[in-house]
Formats: sequence, C-alpha cells, structure tokens
Amino acid sequence: MSFNPDFLHNISEEQDDNTLMEYLQRQQPETLAYIAQSASPEIKQIINNNVMGIVGMLPSEEFNIQITTDRENLANLLASAMMTGYFLSQMEQRRDLEVALSNVDSIPPQPPKN
Repeated sequence: MSFNPDFLHNISEEQDDNTLMEYLQRQQPETLAYIAQSASPEIKQIINNNVMGIVGMLPSEEFNIQITTDRENLANLLASAMMTGYFLSQMEQRRDLEVALSNVDSIPPQPPKN
C-alpha cells in the first residue's frame, strides 16, 4: 500500500471549497509519499483489513471484482481510512512512550521551586 499523488489531479469543481483537499494539492508529492511511507507495517495492515472489510474480501485471483460507488461514499471511505491511520499512529506513539517509560526505574524528585 502506497500513496498515489495522482488522485489529487482528478478533483471536480464541486470540491473546490474542501480546505483539506486544497492543502493536499499544495503539498509536494515527495512530502505526501514520505508521510504515507512513515506508517508502520502494523498500521498499514490494520487499515488494509478495515478497508477490505468495508468493500468485501473476495480473492481477486478467483473473481473479477468491480466496485461501484458514488463520490460521497468514496470520500467517506477515504476520510475513514485517513482518520483510522491518524488514530492508529497516535496509539502507536502512545504505546512506544508507555514502553519507554516502563523501562525507567524511577524519576528523581525535583527540588521545589521558590
């Protein structure tokens, strides 16, 4: 799973007032690719499973799968995947912080400030 910056060039005029889309369009493709690559394999797998659960899990090797939807439902799916990724990234950082803090024996008390 990798970021495809070409989707930013196929935006209709109806979405001109979408400030997030405008922000994404102003970013360099390298920046967006770096952010997408920074997700851990665990996060990518969870998002992949989530999206597959929503659109179906028929094996593409055995079936000719074609999914049809409208723009609004596709936008909702993309927003859901983005929010899931953000949430999982934050939880991963929290887990790493808790692990790091659990390895600290104790924090020396700070002297009171006058």
